[in-house]
Amino acid sequence: MRILLTGGTGLIGSEIGKFLVSRGDEVVLLVRDPKATEGRLAFPAKLFKWAHDEVVPAAAFNGVEGVIHLAGEPLAEGRWTPEKKKKILETRVLGTRHLVEGVRTHAPKIRAFVHGSATGIYGDRADELLDGNSKAGEGFLASVVKAWEAEALKLNEGLAPGVSAIRLPIVRTSMVLARHGGALEKMLPLFRAHVAGRLGFKGDQWMSWIHLTDIAKLFVFALDNGEANGVLEGAAPEPVTNRDFTDVLCRELGVFENVPVPAFALKALYGEMSAVILESVRVIPTLTKSVGFKFEFGRLDEAMKEILQPLRGSTFEKLTEQWVPQKASDIWPYFCEAKNLEELTPDFLKFKVKSMSTPEIQEGSLIDYTLSLNGIPFGWRTRIEDWQPGLKFVDTQLKGPYSLWHHTHEFLPLAGGTLMRDRVRYRVPFGWFGAMASGWKVHKDVATIFNFRRKKIAERFGH
Repeated sequence: MRILLTGGTGLIGSEIGKFLVSRGDEVVLLVRDPKATEGRLAFPAKLFKWAHDEVVPAAAFNGVEGVIHLAGEPLAEGRWTPEKKKKILETRVLGTRHLVEGVRTHAPKIRAFVHGSATGIYGDRADELLDGNSKAGEGFLASVVKAWEAEALKLNEGLAPGVSAIRLPIVRTSMVLARHGGALEKMLPLFRAHVAGRLGFKGDQWMSWIHLTDIAKLFVFALDNGEANGVLEGAAPEPVTNRDFTDVLCRELGVFENVPVPAFALKALYGEMSAVILESVRVIPTLTKSVGFKFEFGRLDEAMKEILQPLRGSTFEKLTEQWVPQKASDIWPYFCEAKNLEELTPDFLKFKVKSMSTPEIQEGSLIDYTLSLNGIPFGWRTRIEDWQPGLKFVDTQLKGPYSLWHHTHEFLPLAGGTLMRDRVRYRVPFGWFGAMASGWKVHKDVATIFNFRRKKIAERFGH
């Protein structure tokens, strides 16, 4: 099946894209800048240039049988200035309007149009139990989501006699929990520093949440399942108060909870955007469960354990994924030569391979390098472990600037090519103090290194 996807470079969209192509679907992706997107995707896709205030190219609909629509200006990035609020509204309303018009004009036989929405439609509702049958609330977010969904509902307005309606599941997504990206990633630096606590002093506002794995699966489930129509709640079965959320977060991360942050301080810091974290929304997935969806992470402690356990003890993790059209067997030899590691490392590190214990990289190889961090020269020795030719290997620091460096390289067959996944877990020296003093700088440098690496791999293997 060929699926048209918007928002495919985001947190949820990337997971959906990988899932779709892994089962044999083709993905058509609408993006603002196709050239900048090439080489950064974790899945293969046919790219078309599109912005929310433009007509969708007619060619993008060729052969499309389903749509998953996720695009919209992020809510939790920056203060809600008048310009920001306008963008939040227009990217959703105008973007959906143009997409719906494109489907009605160019693809009337699409089987399903899965519309990404938000639980912000309910507004601040205290302890009230909410589901897809509950009425909308008040406030800026509620008004945005109402207008957003209204555009999607135009999909089936005024159909000619005998023309079947397109199935229209509307997934109202709550706070998505993930290790890399989303609201939780933004919270972690303060909790790592033991300077964060519950929000709003008492922390009695309700938080609806869902694990990244479950929300991605729910969108695909809504696409496939003929019984899924109308509103579906993208929220786990057990909403929690902010107080309980904070307790679980601190326990699973292994940190101490600090003093609560009063609501007035959050409003002073974030302005109107503080509504995202202060409004009480207690959603239960009544309609989602009624059509047969099964949650993998139904309890917060299960979700947080899976996400946060690898980050305990001031451990950081960096994950990058990119798809290349070459098979793993064609890529693997490049990584068997230590000298190629220099090509994948930015010049500012002054990285040089000095010696290796084996003629080429293999299980147990010891490799000695020199590099420079912030102008300070270091020696580095790494050992190659878990060597699985064509699939995986790990390099572990034995001597060097980090107290832990464990880099897993995976080469996963996907859609006739390879999903290259790099996952590095690291700790800076001096434990909590080191993480506080320099963790932010190291994390930034690691991100720069892996962005450079991804660009070089795209240049070499991306054609």
